[in-house]
Amino acid sequence: MGDQKQQGLLTKEIVDQFISIVGEANVLMDESSLTDYGHDETERLVFLPEIVLKPANTAQVASIMKLCNKYLIPVTPRGAGTGLSGGALPHLGGVLLSTEKLNKILLIDERNLQVTTEPGVITEVLQNAVKEKGLFYPPDPSSKGSCFIGGNIAENSGGPKAVKYGVVKDYVLNLEVVLPNGEIMWTGANVLKNATGYNLTQLIVGSEGTLCIVTKIVLKLIPYPKYDLLMLVPFNSLEKAGAAVSAIFRAGFVPSALELIEINALQIVSKMVDSTVVPVTDTTEGHLIIEVDGNNMDVLMQEVEAIAELLVEFDAGDILFADDAQQKAELWKLRRRAAEAVKLDGYTIEEDTVVPRAELPALIKGVKELGIQYGFKVVCYGHAGDGNLHIRINHPTIKNSHGNEEMTQILKALFALVKSLGGTISGEHGIGLIQKPYMETVFSLNSIQLMRDIKKAFDPNNILNVGKIFDSKD
Repeated sequence: MGDQKQQGLLTKEIVDQFISIVGEANVLMDESSLTDYGHDETERLVFLPEIVLKPANTAQVASIMKLCNKYLIPVTPRGAGTGLSGGALPHLGGVLLSTEKLNKILLIDERNLQVTTEPGVITEVLQNAVKEKGLFYPPDPSSKGSCFIGGNIAENSGGPKAVKYGVVKDYVLNLEVVLPNGEIMWTGANVLKNATGYNLTQLIVGSEGTLCIVTKIVLKLIPYPKYDLLMLVPFNSLEKAGAAVSAIFRAGFVPSALELIEINALQIVSKMVDSTVVPVTDTTEGHLIIEVDGNNMDVLMQEVEAIAELLVEFDAGDILFADDAQQKAELWKLRRRAAEAVKLDGYTIEEDTVVPRAELPALIKGVKELGIQYGFKVVCYGHAGDGNLHIRINHPTIKNSHGNEEMTQILKALFALVKSLGGTISGEHGIGLIQKPYMETVFSLNSIQLMRDIKKAFDPNNILNVGKIFDSKD
């Protein structure tokens, strides 16, 4: 089966078999439901599946996949629908398999600092559950209050804490998965070191639902840090803010978060949430949000004082130190809701570029020049500490990049810039449906063919999340 949409694959007999597997209440075919599940947070795209299935356990997932594999029905796995690259868009129709009912935290193992969970658990819910035990699961994407941990596995998500603590892959020990043919297997072992054969666990992390469906997850945890301090630093130059990022690390500091938010994005989100916590002057171009954490408050105070002194060299303005938990929460709310706010304001096209952090000033400068050259507005924000800059584009006439020839040429120019700086086209949002045209910018044809071969080994009938990351070739 190729990447073309095939209508009418679901006979009444097949639908009846789906009902027998998951129950009639968990089989949706009405137009309203299909529309609800036909989009995620990617641009303004909607693709209707033919049917939505909501299995409640691994056995049901396996039965669904066996049936779909037999009849060559395309399957699109979906978590919470917060993705930004179209990975959960059912662009070929077929089955939309929602993991929302696989929503249990199965075991918090305090003795071994591990948690076993199903994929439909909201990331923040899992974080709060382990925090009650004094434990910490650091990966924290901006959508942590709504995204599922399974979607985080699919995209190898990061978030602000990644700069110090790493991304999802650094915490995944083992996965229970259902293969496209319905077979169930574990990919590894619940141990911290494993040199036993190929690392299938890490192959699955970041594979965007194209190889298998994850049904159980074993994650490593660490002790929760006792204290954190947060500072907001204004700059009259985005490039100087970018240069300051690299200087902080070269001076020996490793913040637990180091975020950049351009002033336009900050003003938009401040208006949306009705916040005045951030003072703004006419010359401010952007802010760095810098957090340090640990178990010794005196050491943390020394760190923020030294960082503040260092930032004077980059013409930083008056630094705001968050006084209490409420002010910290408000600052983080502004940062986390930036994507939502700017999208509503017309910045519908988001790119997830990442470069070596010392190249951030050149990336910011280049992005602004492209905006002038091609006639679009652009705002930047993101995880400056690890070089991961989210670029939001507000084009006067183009609101979706997918399938638009003019925007494709603009993005090719952007990604050529990113590659020239030693970067790549996605840091944490994945390739999905909309970034496929740019894979050859950063990968050789041989590399892409090797990925296709891996896909074929897992999914010889080519039914699972077909046409994501790259177009399949039968």
